Formats: sequence, structure tokens, C-alpha cells
Amino acid sequence: MTGSTAASFTADDYRARMERAARTAAEAGLAGVLVAPGPDLVWLTGYTPPAVTERLTLLVLAAGQDPVLVVPALEAPDAHRAAGAAALTLRDWTDGKDPYAATAALLDASGRFGISDNAWALHLLALQQAMPGTSYASLTEALPMLRAVKDAAELDLMAAAGAAADATFEEIRNVPFAGRRESEVAADLDRLLRRHGHEQVDFTIVASGPNGANPHHEAGDRVIARGDTVVLDFGGLRDGYGSDTSRTVHVGEPTDEERRVHDIVREAQEAGFRAVRPGAACQDVDRAAREVIADAGYGEYFIHRTGHGIGVTTHEPPYMIEGEERPLVPGMCFSVEPGIYLPGRFGVRIEDIVTVTEDGGRRLNTTTRELVIVE
Repeated sequence: MTGSTAASFTADDYRARMERAARTAAEAGLAGVLVAPGPDLVWLTGYTPPAVTERLTLLVLAAGQDPVLVVPALEAPDAHRAAGAAALTLRDWTDGKDPYAATAALLDASGRFGISDNAWALHLLALQQAMPGTSYASLTEALPMLRAVKDAAELDLMAAAGAAADATFEEIRNVPFAGRRESEVAADLDRLLRRHGHEQVDFTIVASGPNGANPHHEAGDRVIARGDTVVLDFGGLRDGYGSDTSRTVHVGEPTDEERRVHDIVREAQEAGFRAVRPGAACQDVDRAAREVIADAGYGEYFIHRTGHGIGVTTHEPPYMIEGEERPLVPGMCFSVEPGIYLPGRFGVRIEDIVTVTEDGGRRLNTTTRELVIVE
């Protein structure tokens, strides 16, 4: 997370997040939450360790007790400078000491804890050895909605990230496509995202012609030709919050079929967006988009979920997929990105990030969803 993002949130903001996490964990029947370095730690404390090493860094949250960050002594000065440091107690440990014994003293020896998905097995196994009576569940499993509902300041950052991605698309549509490798256009996307404020670029998919039928195609050496449909999907983090947008362009004039398939996906994306409202189930968004594509005869070629949550990571809960009955809540942010993928021929995907409002949804991407012709 950049310094500008840390400045956007106060120690009180981080205190409220930690209190909410501890309270939500207790309501879920957990003794507490253990947070390793990664996006959860940044979101809860504003702290990113200078390096991720084998030394234990762990935030301990439990209802009724003050938050404690267990941190290596050599990194304690950095932790003290974190934006949320005033809202927690730092407990440092020196090399040669047992950090797991120090952590165990903070925990219920027979409790069940939520733990960061990305916690190292090295640390989890050592905690289990120090406290054989404990058990653990991943945070995605135990508290999937922990970061899902964004506050006003977070929504402002999400909107700014979306606007930066939109500005990137407006520029990329004017660069040459024909005769250039996919990887060259992908490099342009990376450069433009960074120029528009992204400190981290997570993906720059440029999938031309038959490569467009692979939703997660890695931009490669294929030379883009006139007559190609090209799927562009790009995003990353700007001031610590995610962008992710997809648009499909065509090099020169499209065929009637290419235009028709694009129109179907555009209608499906609109249907998915219109299904967004408080109280609707996540699966309702998927169903609305999928119905349009299925009714047009392309149902078997829509081969992924309609959307995923986004925030301090570019993919996180909630997911817009059949079977997910979780209700939408104002402040949730997620993608709506239906697609049609015709093997060996071409693909089309259109994606916006959407946030749930009090009476519907609001797009955080506003570039045209019509088929754009490029040269």
C-alpha cells in the first residue's frame, strides 16, 4: 500500500476494522483471528512488513482484548510507523527466542481461530505444536465477507482506480494493433496503468483471434492481424485498491457474427448489472447474465462465473456464481463480466466493476461497451 493510501485512513479507521473483525469472529464462534502479512494485515493495520521472511509476524485479534501485533524486533521500528500502529499493541521478539510461545500466551489454548489464507504452513504448524488443543479455519472460509463492504473512503479509492483503468482504455484504443505482438500491446497497458497512478499491475490480458477463446490467455508472441477480435482485460492496484476491466475490440471491420456475439455479451452484461440491488442474491447476477447468453444459443460457451469481489486484492469474495445465495449489501464491490468463447475462433468479454448502492448498483467503469474498432 502506498503512502498516499495510508494517509487516507486514520488509526481510528484501523481500530474500527480490527474491532469489527474480532466481533465478527466471535459471532462466527471463533476464539479470534490470526493475520499474517498480506492484504488482510494491510487492510486491518496499514502495515506492510519491509520483507516477507521466515520470521513470524502475526496480528492477534480476539473480542474483549486489545489487538496485538507480534513482530520481529528488527522490524519493530517499521511497524511503529504504520498508520494503524496507535490502535494496537506491538510485541516484538528477538532472534533466538520462541515467537510461537509468545503468541500462544495471547491465545485460548483450546480455541478455534480464523487464519489468513496466505499464512505459511511453517507458522501454522508451529502454532499447532505449541497449542495442540487449537484448531484453525482459513479466513475465506470462516469470515468471507470481512472486507466485502467498503466504506465511503474505500469507495472513493475504488472509483479512482476504475477511472484510471478507464483512462488507460481510452488511450489503448488509439495505439496500433495490427502487425504488433500481443505482448507489445500488453506492455502498453502496463505502462498506461502505471502512468494513471497504479503502483501494481496484476494482469494485462491481450487475447487476439483464436486466443480470445481462452479467458485467461497470457499475452504472447502472436502477431495481431486485421480481422482479429481482441479481448483486453487489465487491472491492478491504485493507492492500494483494485481495478479490473475488460473490453473487446476489433481490428478493422467485424463480420456480422462477430458483431452479433459482441451484442449478446453486451446485453448480458447489462442484464447482470440491472440485477444488482440490495437483498438480491449473488447468484441472481449470474443468472441474469447467463440467461441472455443461453437464450441466444451460446450458453455452453460462457464458461466462467459472472463476477468476483474486488478491493485491496483484485479477486476476493463475494462471487457472482450459481449457488451463492449470500445477499448483496450496499458497499459491496464486484465485477460483472460475462463472456462468450468460441474455441479456435474468437472470444468476447465485457467487464465493469460495480458497487451496490442503497437502491441498485453503480458502475465504476464507464467507457463504452460498444464494439470498438482499432487499427
